[in-house]
Amino acid sequence: MVELPSWQVNGIAIDPLVVFAVIAGLAVAVLLALVLLVWRNGRIRASEAAQRQAEARLMELELAALKGQLHGISELAGANQSELSRALHERLDRVSQTVGVNLDETARRTAEHLARLNERLAVIDTAQRNITELSTQVVSLQDILANKQQRGAFGQLRMETIIQDALPKDSYRFQPTLSNGKRPDCLIQLPGSDAGLVVDAKFPLEAFEALRAAADEAARKEAARRVRTDVGRHIDEIAAKYAVPGETQDSMLMFVPSESIYADLHEHFPDLLQKAHRVRLFIVSPNMLMLAVQTMQAIMKDVRMREQAGIIQLEVGLLLTDVNRLKERVLEFQKHFGLLGGDMEKILTSTDKIASRGRRIEGLEFEQRPPDGVAQNGDERPRL
Repeated sequence: MVELPSWQVNGIAIDPLVVFAVIAGLAVAVLLALVLLVWRNGRIRASEAAQRQAEARLMELELAALKGQLHGISELAGANQSELSRALHERLDRVSQTVGVNLDETARRTAEHLARLNERLAVIDTAQRNITELSTQVVSLQDILANKQQRGAFGQLRMETIIQDALPKDSYRFQPTLSNGKRPDCLIQLPGSDAGLVVDAKFPLEAFEALRAAADEAARKEAARRVRTDVGRHIDEIAAKYAVPGETQDSMLMFVPSESIYADLHEHFPDLLQKAHRVRLFIVSPNMLMLAVQTMQAIMKDVRMREQAGIIQLEVGLLLTDVNRLKERVLEFQKHFGLLGGDMEKILTSTDKIASRGRRIEGLEFEQRPPDGVAQNGDERPRL
């Protein structure tokens, strides 16, 4: 037997046979492991194939069950669909009917609303026309107030309107001529006096317009000074021109055609009011003039009633005289009636006798005459 040399590794002697035996053992072990691995893989593949077959079978069963369920579901869905269709048709019919009724009601209400809207639009149109006319009148009023002559005519017109509405026509005159040649705007004749009450309507408004348009204190003071100058001069002119003894009253009226200007005079210019009072000139606004005119109207009515009271008393006296005369004539007639009473009784007695005789004659019965007109027994008169 041949001996193999031994191997030295790190000083250790290794037998080659042992190495070969170990290698052979390892090879066998690897081969066995490969065989086991192949067998195991085969088993796994077979198991997987069987599992796949079982899964496929299960899937086929599930598919069959699913087909059955789908068929049932389809039949149920068909029935439900028909029921749903019927319910939908009924619901749609009800909805259509309700919608139709609602549409009719909506149309009726819409027509009513449109009619009301047309009425309101007509009212709005009328109001708009009125506003347009009013704006035109306001513009014309501004033009009038901007012009001095037109403004004076405007004040004159307001004063004339107030007086004409309250007083009788024979109690006032517009623009009369006085004995001194002056012409006041109005002269009111008061009862019990030949002197008339003068009313002046030419009030200066330019200074008040400047006072309202003043932008600063200096302009306001200048406008206030101008107001005192213009109004004071106008007060002196009225007192000088229209104070005619025996023809005009001692008291006179100065008409202011604006309530706001009248309030400004009382609030900011009391000195002008005192100056006017000293010359017995009273400044009046439209409301105050209306109050004064109504007071004059009451005085005139009272005076006229007193004047008519004498006429009424005279007429009542004449009426009493006529009543007394009528009483005397009635007494005379009563006497004549007493005298005629006996004659009337005699006439009534004769009338009764005549009536009784007539009734007796009416109750008589006459025999019938023969045809030849000759009475029976040779008597031509009828026999009673």
